[in-house]
Amino acid sequence: MAHQKFAYAPAPESRAVVELAPSYGLFIDGEFAEAADGRVFKSVSPSSEEVLAEVARAGEADVDRAVRAARKAFTKWSALPGAERGKYLFRIARVLQERARELAVLESLDNGKPIRETRDVDLPLVAAHFFYYAGWADKLEYAGCGPNPRPLGVAGQVIPWNFPLLMLAWKVAPALAAGNTVVLKPAETTPLSALFFADVCRQAGLPRGVVNILTGYGDAGAALVAHEGVDKVAFTGSTEVGKAIARTVAGSRKKVTLELGGKAANIVFDDAPVDQAVEGIVNGIFFNQGHVCCAGSRLLVQESVQEEVLDALKRRMATLRVGDPLDKNTDIGAINSAEQLARITALAEAGEAEGAERWAPPCELPRSGYWFAPTLFTGVTQAHRIAREEIFGPVLSVLTFRTPAEAVEKANNTPYGLSAGIWTEKGSRILAVASRLRAGVVWANTFNKFDPTSPFGGYKESGYGREGGRHGLAAYLAEPGEAAGGRGEGEGELDR
Repeated sequence: MAHQKFAYAPAPESRAVVELAPSYGLFIDGEFAEAADGRVFKSVSPSSEEVLAEVARAGEADVDRAVRAARKAFTKWSALPGAERGKYLFRIARVLQERARELAVLESLDNGKPIRETRDVDLPLVAAHFFYYAGWADKLEYAGCGPNPRPLGVAGQVIPWNFPLLMLAWKVAPALAAGNTVVLKPAETTPLSALFFADVCRQAGLPRGVVNILTGYGDAGAALVAHEGVDKVAFTGSTEVGKAIARTVAGSRKKVTLELGGKAANIVFDDAPVDQAVEGIVNGIFFNQGHVCCAGSRLLVQESVQEEVLDALKRRMATLRVGDPLDKNTDIGAINSAEQLARITALAEAGEAEGAERWAPPCELPRSGYWFAPTLFTGVTQAHRIAREEIFGPVLSVLTFRTPAEAVEKANNTPYGLSAGIWTEKGSRILAVASRLRAGVVWANTFNKFDPTSPFGGYKESGYGREGGRHGLAAYLAEPGEAAGGRGEGEGELDR
């Protein structure tokens, strides 16, 4: 009997649940306001190139105003009993749940990712992080940071465009639970969910100035990182920008956590359950169009099962549906921006030019917007650019190995060290291989599984510090014996 593909009728989620204003301002000291110099930029939907809204573009004066507001709010916020701060976080979590459908649609519009991901993955995890850290707010003395842990002060946070609302939750929730105040800059291509979160904060009754949100470009992020009134810097994004941030804060009193790029190895041994492994491979690289820092972009397959795994993988890739992010049937949505699409395209072309064999399933791409078909490269060596550089798109490089030692050597042969995956039925092999992988997160017989109780972070050029769990909370608390609450004596000029 010939293989037949299912025909899927369109199943679009309604846009009517999101009410977009023509323009949005910066959120400073509990109010929306225009940028000091009046500059604006447009937020564009990557699936249609439609302008969604006009957004204020922050400059240095706006950064200074937001940091001052956060500093002013810090005194009262940090003095609140932990249980009281926890109440605010619980309220935020509940409001996020109540508005989950609205926020999921907004995220898909502004980011390009499929609605079933924003609805079933992003928003539940966002609420879970606020619930989790709300529970920690009155238990800080048990976080392992000394008997009387204190907040650091004002946290300057810069987040990327691949998981806009989730990265916000990763950073804002532990900062507030620990008693810090926040100035957050979302990515310029995905500013809208952060601005909607500002409205969530107001709905939850959060005191003015505790959370401030500055939309804008890289210059605003750089000004925030360099501002003398910031005590803690948290950044998720590219390794290149992370290195620049490290140089900026070097020699200062600021604490820093950096969650940067990755080039994760997904290792399939000869005893792995092939169908399960293929699902993990697909989830590892094609989830969120490959816009994932911990994506399993390097597939290492044991030679004896290479043909079997690749045949099954190609069959599975042929069933992936690329198209409208608001269609509930869509597996792969739009690439976030024209700039990112150009980078993915250039690296894929480099793979072909260097001799790797390119394959993609038959795939009709929409005419408007930014799109890239799920792509597989075989015949890849460790010298290929596609095996060394982070593509940040739906492109998978396949390499082979013969022994576990060779698999470990190839997996670790990268300047990155964020994540890895292992597929085998032998628990002893999982433990033996995982202990030798230089990666912050190692998944066994699964991939891209996240939980607010588990720390996440990398080694080498994938950054330092951890987010999530108790470790993520500790990143916003002063160490025993360290001066807390930000500035020392003589720095009061900032308040005037």
